[in-house]
Amino acid sequence: MTASALLQTLIPLVADLSRDLSNEERYRRLLAALRELFPCDAVALLRLAEDVLVPVAVEGLSADTLGRRFRVTEHPRLQALLENRGPLRFAADCGLPDPYDGLVEGHRGHLEVHDCFGCPLYLDDQLWGLLTLDALDPASFGQVDLGALGAFASLAAATVKASERINGLTRRIADEHQLMEVYKQAANRSRARELIGQSAVHKKLLNEVKLVGDSQLTVLITGETGVGKDLVAETIHAESPRAARPFISLNCAALPDTLVESELFGHVRGAFSGAVNERSGKFELADGGTLFLDEVGELPLAVQAKLLRVLQSGQLQRVGSDREHHVDVRVIAATNRDLADEVRAGRFRADLYHRLSVYPLPVPPLRERGRDVLLLAGYFLEENRARMGLRSLRLGADAQRSLLAYDWPGNVRELEHLIGRAALKALSQHAERPRILTIEADALDLPVSTPLEVGHEDVPLPTELPAGQDLRQAIDIFQRRLIEQALARHQGKWADVARELNVDRANLSRLAKRLGLR
Repeated sequence: MTASALLQTLIPLVADLSRDLSNEERYRRLLAALRELFPCDAVALLRLAEDVLVPVAVEGLSADTLGRRFRVTEHPRLQALLENRGPLRFAADCGLPDPYDGLVEGHRGHLEVHDCFGCPLYLDDQLWGLLTLDALDPASFGQVDLGALGAFASLAAATVKASERINGLTRRIADEHQLMEVYKQAANRSRARELIGQSAVHKKLLNEVKLVGDSQLTVLITGETGVGKDLVAETIHAESPRAARPFISLNCAALPDTLVESELFGHVRGAFSGAVNERSGKFELADGGTLFLDEVGELPLAVQAKLLRVLQSGQLQRVGSDREHHVDVRVIAATNRDLADEVRAGRFRADLYHRLSVYPLPVPPLRERGRDVLLLAGYFLEENRARMGLRSLRLGADAQRSLLAYDWPGNVRELEHLIGRAALKALSQHAERPRILTIEADALDLPVSTPLEVGHEDVPLPTELPAGQDLRQAIDIFQRRLIEQALARHQGKWADVARELNVDRANLSRLAKRLGLR
């Protein structure tokens, strides 16, 4: 190839660097120029994502190639290209399999590629991906000028860099992907996770969720870590008129203070160091739907004031912009802190607290839900059964008793992780994978509380109604003695007493006060 021919091909691509082109058109022109310089049957531009090469643009290959993902360790030719700093051509008799065998379009049969070469692309000295060229004729690249390909690869790298910088490719793909996932979740809302349980406190929670879901009230969900506040928020959204619209979640505790405002309200280009593109915040992404602010008590005071303004007026400004944006968003917040105490301590704004807690919704801890622990365990057992490829995964009788006796400081999340660990531990005790696996108490590795034997000093439970007493007095005596004996067996632990008697802990506390036991 003459220098003049090379120049005539490259000049239009240089001009394209400053043009406002779509990514598809920019890459189409790049690959068309590549085939003009080096006539072949197929060319491809692939981006390296960790250990996988993702096709970004192809010419001459079947349409499904763009949907394929080439794991580098499974494709030795691609791996060799990545490990070579410059262009590399494979010999016609090379025994390494070609990833494009049978994918070249326009030819009948599953023909194998017989001549191929390629070149890695570097952006700012960082490996970005590959350019590959393939031909069915083994002599296609016999006279190829590898230096010319190297020059073209440099221009291709500049094209990719321009595409990412000018069009904000990386940021836009992230935002579009997030929106696609949001609407996909809304469309599949019927398959969302469910709140599982049959206890009285759980049924009360479900009734409140249904009640508040049908309203437009701002909800403040409170409860200990691991009780499932995020799932409660999702269920409220699913029960609301906004169910078909986006549900956006933000964990306020997971972000540094410098990024919280940008994540909530968005920013414009140049608003701060690193803001190379304009970006929508969570409020704009949730427009028409619901925004869930998890761990809202972690928000900095400066951001709290701006959040209050959005809640009051629906107006927001992106960081670095004077332009007003109007949003229609329902806010659901959650916290494991006592926000009233935070207000008194000056760490949380009182006006924002009252704005968020229009409808306070406490989620009960697992230790107050009685036998719900077994229902939830069943849900997690089935998840692990499918994951482990077992016919059945179940709990032994002693394991069930251990779950009921445990106090669950980590709540539902702790139970989920416990079941996963116990299933693996139980499986490791078998030389061969069983079709049916039973988890015994030792695999759970939970502390066991041994009930004390009832001694002769214990007051026997009444079996007859004493003379001079009415039914109410007899019932009170019976309940008092029953609770006292349970307290003795559990060394004064009220949570264990409630679990043994299968009553709600709050109800037991009220009964004990009425009977003079607390």
